[in-house]
Amino acid sequence: MPESKEREKGPAPARGAVARAVEDPVSRRKFMALTGGSAAAAAFLAACGSDGDTTTMTSAKPAGGSETAQFGKGDVGILNYALTLEYLETAFYADVVKSGLFKGADLETIRKFGAEEAEHVDALTAAVEQLGGTPAPEPKTEFPLKSAKSVLELAGTVENLGAAAYLGQAANIKSPEVLASALAIHSVEGRHAAALNTLLGRPIAPDGAFAKPADAKTVLKSVEPFIVS
Repeated sequence: MPESKEREKGPAPARGAVARAVEDPVSRRKFMALTGGSAAAAAFLAACGSDGDTTTMTSAKPAGGSETAQFGKGDVGILNYALTLEYLETAFYADVVKSGLFKGADLETIRKFGAEEAEHVDALTAAVEQLGGTPAPEPKTEFPLKSAKSVLELAGTVENLGAAAYLGQAANIKSPEVLASALAIHSVEGRHAAALNTLLGRPIAPDGAFAKPADAKTVLKSVEPFIVS
C-alpha cells in the first residue's frame, strides 16, 4: 500500500508560536470575525509576521531571527539577546541612582524600574539555563548622565526600544512558554516607556494603536554606544 502524502512530506518545519496560531485557518477566521476584517487585523497579523495569502493582509516578517544567532540557537539566542538588553537597562538605572540627579519620588520610581529590570535579568538567565543554554555575559557599560532632563530622555529611548525589541522577536519564538515569558516582560517595558513618555510630554503610544517592532540589527546598533566591552 503506498505511503500517504502526509507521511511523504515529513515533519513540518518549526514555526513561531505566534505564527502557528495566526496561520491556523480556524484561529484566523475567528480573529477576522472579531475585528470585522479591518485594517486593524491586517496590522496585527503583519506585526506577528504572518504569511497571510489574502489581499487584506500585509506580510512583514521580522528580520531579527537570524540576527540573534550570535547569542545562541533558536529560542536560546533570542533569550540571550533579550538578556543583553536587560543587562543594559539594569546597569543604566543603577548608574542613574548613583548619579545624584534625582531625589524623592522621582528617585524611588527610578529604583523601582531598576529593580524590575534586575528581575527580568534573573528570569531570562533562568530561562536560558532551563533550555540547556549558557547565559550571555554581562557587558561593561557607560552612559551619558549629564542632566536630569537628558537622563529622562535617554530612559525613554531605552524603554521604548526595549518594548520594540521584544515585539520584533515575537514571531521568531518557537516555544509557547518562552513567548508567554517574553510578552510578560514586554508588557512591563511598555508601561515603563508610557510613564517616561508622559513625563517627557510625548505621546503615550508614539506609534498609535499598533506598536512597531524593531529588528535585532536596529536595536543592537542603537545600544552599541553604551557598551564599552
